[in-house]
Amino acid sequence: MAEADDQRVVHLKTTQQLSSAQRQGLQIEANRKFDSGSNKQHKIDKDARKLDQETENLHHNRVGMDVGKLIQQGRQAKGLSQKDLATRINEKPQVIAEYENGQAIPNNQVLGKIERQIGIKLRGKEKGQSLSQPTAAPGPAAATGKGKKK
Repeated sequence: MAEADDQRVVHLKTTQQLSSAQRQGLQIEANRKFDSGSNKQHKIDKDARKLDQETENLHHNRVGMDVGKLIQQGRQAKGLSQKDLATRINEKPQVIAEYENGQAIPNNQVLGKIERQIGIKLRGKEKGQSLSQPTAAPGPAAATGKGKKK
């Protein structure tokens, strides 16, 4: 049986071992691991590179300027500053400014709180109309008739 080329895999770790193997005439193959020995702090990884090459424009929807104008008009009609409105709804004044400028990403909870404070609908088909406040239900005394004097 003919003896095939006996190839051994040897991992050379130092330049001294590498130069010794070259002097002996051994076949040398250099393989590097992906991203080995690089400064990863300033290197773009594969996913970021794919995102950079992506041509589709992805972004979050923003609140429209019409909603911003409604908030501003309702706030001014109530005589509130941005800070006053923000305090009433437990948000930062920057949130109100972003909504009024049309730069905010819509949040239904925040929009609901603003709607209740300024009394104007900001969502849906009835946008811009005043909130219809439910009339107070008659109390138990009025329903039974016991609250009247004779």
